[in-house]
Amino acid sequence: MAWLLCLSLLLAAAAAAATSPGRLVPYDLLYADGVRAYLARDWARAAELLQRALHSYAGLRAARRACRAACDREEPFPAAPGRWEAALLGPVLQRAGCLQRCLGRRLLPAPSAHRAGRAVRRDFERREPYNYLQVAFFQLKKLDQAVSAAHTFFVANPQHLQMREDIEKYQRMSGVKSDSFRDLEAMPHWEAYEAGVRHYDADEYLQAVARLEESLTEALSALEECRALCEGPWEDEDEEEDMQPGLYEAIAAHYVQVLKCRQQCVLEIATKPGRISATEDFIPSHLDLLQFAYNQVGNQTLAAECAASYLLFYPTDEPMLEKMEQYRAELGEDTAVTARQNIQHYVQRSLMEKKLIYYSVEHLGETFNDPDLWTPDELIPENLKEKYREDQEKQKEETLDGKEREKRGPLPFEGIAVTMDSHQMNGTQRVVFDRVLTESECKDLLRLTKAAGESGDGFRARRSPHTPHERFEGLTVLKAMQLAQNGDVDWRDAKLLLQASEKSRKIIESYFTPGKKLHFSFTHLVCRTAVDGQQEGRMDLSHPVHADNCLLDPEGQECWKEPPAYVYRDYSGILYLNDDFQGGGLFFTEVDTVTVTAEVHPKCGRLVAFSSGKENPHGVWAVSRGRRCAVALWYTHSREHAEQERVKAEELMKQRAVEQDKLDGEKRQGTDHSSRSSSEPPVSNSGTKPANRRQKPGSDSKQHPKVLRARDEF
Repeated sequence: MAWLLCLSLLLAAAAAAATSPGRLVPYDLLYADGVRAYLARDWARAAELLQRALHSYAGLRAARRACRAACDREEPFPAAPGRWEAALLGPVLQRAGCLQRCLGRRLLPAPSAHRAGRAVRRDFERREPYNYLQVAFFQLKKLDQAVSAAHTFFVANPQHLQMREDIEKYQRMSGVKSDSFRDLEAMPHWEAYEAGVRHYDADEYLQAVARLEESLTEALSALEECRALCEGPWEDEDEEEDMQPGLYEAIAAHYVQVLKCRQQCVLEIATKPGRISATEDFIPSHLDLLQFAYNQVGNQTLAAECAASYLLFYPTDEPMLEKMEQYRAELGEDTAVTARQNIQHYVQRSLMEKKLIYYSVEHLGETFNDPDLWTPDELIPENLKEKYREDQEKQKEETLDGKEREKRGPLPFEGIAVTMDSHQMNGTQRVVFDRVLTESECKDLLRLTKAAGESGDGFRARRSPHTPHERFEGLTVLKAMQLAQNGDVDWRDAKLLLQASEKSRKIIESYFTPGKKLHFSFTHLVCRTAVDGQQEGRMDLSHPVHADNCLLDPEGQECWKEPPAYVYRDYSGILYLNDDFQGGGLFFTEVDTVTVTAEVHPKCGRLVAFSSGKENPHGVWAVSRGRRCAVALWYTHSREHAEQERVKAEELMKQRAVEQDKLDGEKRQGTDHSSRSSSEPPVSNSGTKPANRRQKPGSDSKQHPKVLRARDEF
């Protein structure tokens, strides 16, 4: 239980830092030192500094909240100002002085030293310090603390690939306790809200009322804390602007920034950590659920109060108005039904702020994304309504254009199914086809990989270039033909590799670029095999996230189309041959390389195709058991970059066909000379091998006509 004691001391230190003078070091400095220690592999020092940075960050926020609340009491603004400038700016200066004195008592060094850069603030908002902490704790053998730090980070970053693998490994470790998987930054209102909704859905209305009331109270409290933090330093969004604003413009700009920040606070409290979108109408939805739950438990007075409070947001909502009439009839006309005081204050204050913001949008060139669905229509300026309608029309046209682009001509082969398109894969220029190969064809190509490996020529298993935990085997179309020529692999299997890749090319060309020729850039039959005994504790991928024609720069959110990238590649494809292995799935990400947008699970005959640029970063999950085989395909519109090895392979194939025709002719002639001497020496063993192989296609065609028709459709 040592980690619980450590956590208690951590929280106590954060509380002390918020109230004790001379104890709060700027969190960005601590964070920078912690990361440096982490990179130097000084795990104990890194853990100490990163924890102190988190304490300092929490302490700074607590100090700002406390001082704003204290100065609101000590230096209130006058209710009825006299001369506007003295009445307004005088109290503003007094409030500013109060804040400086209060923060000066709580922070050391001066408050101005606690203004971290935007990148550092973003790291703390994303819980990035916990990412470093979990590794440091793991290296220090403090497993429970490592798990808590990892879980805290993962809750807010559920698409982070590396942390997902780390969490799965922690779950499999025998020494990890289940209660170690806890969110150290959990927000109280979310736990209460979700519990309340669960009780509500289960018709347990007494329990639902208790938890939803708790959630509403905590949510409004969190909202006030968020609003207080909005009154921080000015954030200059256009740092390169040379012209500094005048007095009133500067005051107005900063004030509008604070107002917009306050308005966005409802999104902050309504967005569960790790989610992208906020829960719509978070505060009104509490009241809607509560009025129904109170009615179910027989408390019409509180049900009516919640209904009246809900109508402050949506005054024309007919079902709720009917409910109000019902409650008034049940309670009696003499009973006054009023909305909750705190909800009245919330709505009135929000409407006042929206009115000021929309004025600045209309007259000062500001922009504003209103977070609320309930904002009255009359509050929005008419010219903004017109712009909104134009934007909606433009968006509608773009949607129609996108749908039009998604319309494709018929595929060149029957029986092939489009399993997922770009929309279903959350991206652009992505598609998954099924039934491109039959089970028999997949087995033949897998036999090709096995025969090539046994030949000891050109297909030797070696360590993967991307991970030491897998063996990598690769076979080009030219090498396959050369092996067939030497009698090491079956000609039919080598031919099938050519045919299957050509079939894939025609499918991809017809789907993405109908009428515009796609040339092969490279074709590679690839197998990845998990190395036995080297999978425990594995943390890497089979193939790291990359783009096929540019160099990914996740930090800069860019992909540079320059050498050594294969800049001429336009489309990519993967034709899977099997699924009897563990892991090895393909996944797509955003340019940041960590936010997963889609996954594709391999199976025989499945072809995934996509454009090769920055819009489709992708990687391969680790193959943790078995052998994964697929044909990797790259295509280009550029004829000069067409695959030359393929041209040679096709020439060998044609040469083989000519030889086969000649051999068939000689055999037909041989049947007319039945008087051949019995003393004629037999053909040597060295000659029978290729001769027998040449005879197989003819005999096999009688046994498997359907397979050959599928192969020979080119």
